[in-house]
Amino acid sequence: MTTIDQAPPVVAAVKREKSRAWRKMKKNRSALVGTVIVLFFAILAVSAPILPIIDPVATSWTAIRKAPSAMYWLGTDDLGRDILSRMIWGAQASLMAGVFSVAIAVGIGVPFGLISGYFGGWVDMVISRITEALLAMPFLIMAIALAAFLGPSLLNAMIAIGLSAMPIFVRLTRGQVLAVKTEDYVEGARAVGLNHFEIMIRYILPNVFAPIIVQATLTIATAIIAEASLSFLGLGQQPPAPSWGSMLNVAKNFLNQAPWMAMWPGAAIFLVVIGFNLLGDGLRDALDPREA
Repeated sequence: MTTIDQAPPVVAAVKREKSRAWRKMKKNRSALVGTVIVLFFAILAVSAPILPIIDPVATSWTAIRKAPSAMYWLGTDDLGRDILSRMIWGAQASLMAGVFSVAIAVGIGVPFGLISGYFGGWVDMVISRITEALLAMPFLIMAIALAAFLGPSLLNAMIAIGLSAMPIFVRLTRGQVLAVKTEDYVEGARAVGLNHFEIMIRYILPNVFAPIIVQATLTIATAIIAEASLSFLGLGQQPPAPSWGSMLNVAKNFLNQAPWMAMWPGAAIFLVVIGFNLLGDGLRDALDPREA
């Protein structure tokens, strides 16, 4: 008799699917550009402690608002702190906020979406109504409200952003599960007596994870903007620790005297967000089985 481990054709073809997706990614130039941008900033952030740069919180009263020069490549801020150094260390806060916020959203949203889509009935109704109520609130407004309630800090900002993004993954996962749970290999798993947990983890989750990965990549870009917004409002990374959002908050007071103070962190946010969006679009095309 054929066992259930031999039944699901989708699971058996995982290696072929990965190879096909990688070939499509390599052909997508915009996705490769996005990947390069993301990797560049990620390597920069991870390497910050070992790079030969000035202390990002060290002040110098003789170097206040200095224009870019050989000594200060990106100039200095209103306290004489090196902007390049603060930019590099600020990348840590922004990327960490993006990744961990989305990890929180996925970690909470995906299980609830799985349960809602798989079991249906009153469980689905309760989870769906709560999700719809949360989605009715603007993402950034809810993040600001949660961050203000939890208190100003980078950790609380990440929690607030993650909880605000969580309903997106509940709805996405639920929709994917509804489409997959009627497949033959899932019915076969039920027929041989596997319990609900095993079916969800072994046969449903792996086959709905591709769109979740794409959405997570795109949501990281949104989370980075949200973290910069919270830091700009004083609800995220707290001074003197560097953050692109808090750097923009200071720079807004010196746009005429020192425009470079706003230009560099603004450009960094723009590039990182563009990079994640290009990468997410590339992953969406690569992981779509309908695309040749």
